[in-house]
Amino acid sequence: MRKTNIRPWTKEWAEQYTQDAQRLKEIFKEEVIDIFHIGSTSVPAIGYAKPIIDILIVVKEIEKVDQYNKKMEEIGYDARGENGISGRRYFLRGKDNRTHHVHIFQTGHEHIKLHLAFKNYFLQHPEMAKRYGDLKVALAAQFPEEHERYQQGKQSFVNEVVQKLKKNGELI
Repeated sequence: MRKTNIRPWTKEWAEQYTQDAQRLKEIFKEEVIDIFHIGSTSVPAIGYAKPIIDILIVVKEIEKVDQYNKKMEEIGYDARGENGISGRRYFLRGKDNRTHHVHIFQTGHEHIKLHLAFKNYFLQHPEMAKRYGDLKVALAAQFPEEHERYQQGKQSFVNEVVQKLKKNGELI
C-alpha cells in the first residue's frame, strides 16, 4: 500500500525535472513536440507536494510511443499503457516509492490543455495555490495510510478549479 507522503516544496524538484526531461528527449527524439513539468512539484506557491515529478510529453503519434517501452524500462520506468485515460501512455518510476510519472499524449489531446491550464491557474493565483497546498497537508495528516481517500479528498477542490477554468474559457 502506498503512503501519502507530502513534503515542502523544493527547487530540487525543478532540477530533477530538467534532468529527466533531457533523458526523455533523448529517448523519444523526433517524436517529441514539447515537454512540460506539471503537477504540484512544478508550482512553488502550492508549497507542498508528494515528491513525485510529473512530466507531460506531447508527441506526434501516440502509437509510436509503445516502441520505446524497452528504453524506458532501461532507465527505470514501468510502462502502464493508457492506465485509465484513453489516448495516453503512462510511465512511472519507483513502484510503491514513486519518484516520477510521465504522461504522454498526442498533440491536440484534451488532457494536454487541462494539465497546462491547471498549472497556469495556480501560477497566476498564488492564494489558490496555497489553499491547495494546505488542503494536501491536511488530507495527508488525516489519511496517511489511505492514499485513495487522500485523492478523493482533493477532488472537490480540483473540480472547483476546473469549473473556474471552463468559466474563464480556458477549457471547453
